Amino acid sequence: MHPELFEIPFLHVTVKSYGLMMVIGFLAAVALIRRLSRSFTPDPQLITNAALYALIGGVVGARLFFVIHYFEQFRGDALSVFAIWRGGLELLGGVLLAIAIIFAYLMYHKLPIRRYLDALAVGLMLALVFGRIGCLLNGCCYGKPANLPWAIRFPYNSFAYRSQVSPNPLRNRSEPHLKLPDDYLVYHADGTASPKPFDELTPAQKYAVIEGPYRCLPVHPTQIYGSVNALLMCLVLYLFRRRSLNADLADSRARFLTKPGQTFALMFIIYGAARFLLELLRDDNPYEVDGLTVSQNIGIALVVLGIIFMLIFQKMKRYRMPPMK
Repeated sequence: MHPELFEIPFLHVTVKSYGLMMVIGFLAAVALIRRLSRSFTPDPQLITNAALYALIGGVVGARLFFVIHYFEQFRGDALSVFAIWRGGLELLGGVLLAIAIIFAYLMYHKLPIRRYLDALAVGLMLALVFGRIGCLLNGCCYGKPANLPWAIRFPYNSFAYRSQVSPNPLRNRSEPHLKLPDDYLVYHADGTASPKPFDELTPAQKYAVIEGPYRCLPVHPTQIYGSVNALLMCLVLYLFRRRSLNADLADSRARFLTKPGQTFALMFIIYGAARFLLELLRDDNPYEVDGLTVSQNIGIALVVLGIIFMLIFQKMKRYRMPPMK
């Protein structure tokens, strides 16, 4: 877990691992999308421009989603909403707003929307591979306690640790996973308690929370699950899109599920289903709607939306772009 990688000299601004991995994912996605769309792109700069707008929108969407999700943290300090250098982004919100911006951009420039969206779907999953690595480095999106050979432990006072030593009524947990003695805790005016800063612990207590009985419980590495899953989805979407393009070259108009746009629709289906299942192993998001997390409800909506898109695109006429010189 390395939420902060280094500090920029003189500016006293730290480079966050999560933000850096988002940028790396963005650059990898742009490079892949440019390559996939070169056969029907009149000007590669259009892809770069769309990506830059999507990046800005993605950061805004990720921050907005986080603020809405954890609104209580910002009561009484409205300006902190804009302090993204302190951390606090949710990838799903960024992806959704980025997609909306790219869709509007393609419509404005009268580009072949469904072709671009298919390439975008593959690129987004590649970006997600790096985004989830950023989650691991940041320590967020952590999993439930697990007794597995590949389970991982987070350090003292990490997000996962603070969650384990506290009850969480929003997740139907009246007792903490890990019971800390009172002398390890600092109590607040509102009656809540949190672990003491590490420097305030005695040597014996430091040993107990690092190597002893009060160290963080091992948890599912849900960030790694998410990253590997995104890589597999990227491969599946790439092969599905390639099948669609091969159908075009063979003029196979009767082949089922090979219309432009259906790769994009498939992304909604498989990502929504995967996110729903991964939430079952996570231990961070509260149960908010119908006994499910917000992300699970969004996952269900994405599957339904993807199926609708799949059927709509199946009914639409196929179009083929002439090869670029």
